[in-house]
Amino acid sequence: MNDADNQKADNQLNIELDEKTAEGVYANLVMISHSPEEFILDFIRVMPGVPTARVKNRVIVTPHHARRFLRALHDNIEKYEAMHGEIEEREQPGQSIRFGGMAGQA
Repeated sequence: MNDADNQKADNQLNIELDEKTAEGVYANLVMISHSPEEFILDFIRVMPGVPTARVKNRVIVTPHHARRFLRALHDNIEKYEAMHGEIEEREQPGQSIRFGGMAGQA
């Protein structure tokens, strides 16, 4: 094995995905806030006729990871649209969501 092969082996990351996590969690709203050191993504499930929505998952990332996530998401949306057509943005009439707490944009 040469030095390049050794470096590739050293840089390999094995990622494990347990069964429960692999099932995923459905969210239809994301609230994003940030501080100078981090971005906070709250994944929320809003149900029609239910006045309270719960945060299902919170993911906290560095600004550098947020930038890479944005690029990766953009790349994947472009690939999706190339295969399946443009994703139409739909507004839901009469639905206005207001939250307290930290200011965020989604």
